[in-house]
Amino acid sequence: MDELHVAAATSADAADIAAIYASYVRDTAITFEYEAPSAQEMSSRIKRVTATHPWLIARNSKGVALGYAYASPYYGRAAYAWCAKTSIYVASRERGHSIGSTLYKELERTLSAQGVLNLYACIATTRTPDSHLDNASVDFHTRRGYHEIGRFPNCGYKFGRWYDTVWMERDLGEHRANQPPVRTFSQVKATLGL
Repeated sequence: MDELHVAAATSADAADIAAIYASYVRDTAITFEYEAPSAQEMSSRIKRVTATHPWLIARNSKGVALGYAYASPYYGRAAYAWCAKTSIYVASRERGHSIGSTLYKELERTLSAQGVLNLYACIATTRTPDSHLDNASVDFHTRRGYHEIGRFPNCGYKFGRWYDTVWMERDLGEHRANQPPVRTFSQVKATLGL
């Protein structure tokens, strides 16, 4: 496989990220969005997320975007600062080449450096796999050390079908009585080479 380079995403990456995501919106039930966001909207999302959390992009040696992963606040209240929701999208032609594992490894390393302890993933699932959704994402997260903590049956409707979602969790560190505060992405990214 070609050399993979993972870096912090910026607004300059928005068009490539929007292009990767568009196929998920258009062709799958992996996301429940109906309309693919524009590069401008994706740029806004990147800016909003990276104010506090990491958004990473993987490119090959020719600079072609292969996938991205990011973490966002789990919930807006201070007590949830040690929690983050993770998301990952790999270009459909690149799935199965360990890009997702590399991205998540870097994402988890970054979140750990920030002091985040709890990772959550909300994943679309199906009892009957179809051309729009299989359960590969659940399998991927299980291999990464996540476990299911909740299931919401028939909560997403797309392509004329109802799909379930599951919430999966992974702990990154020790929960202590005097927990140090979480640092922002900008406070740790330089020390991590991002």
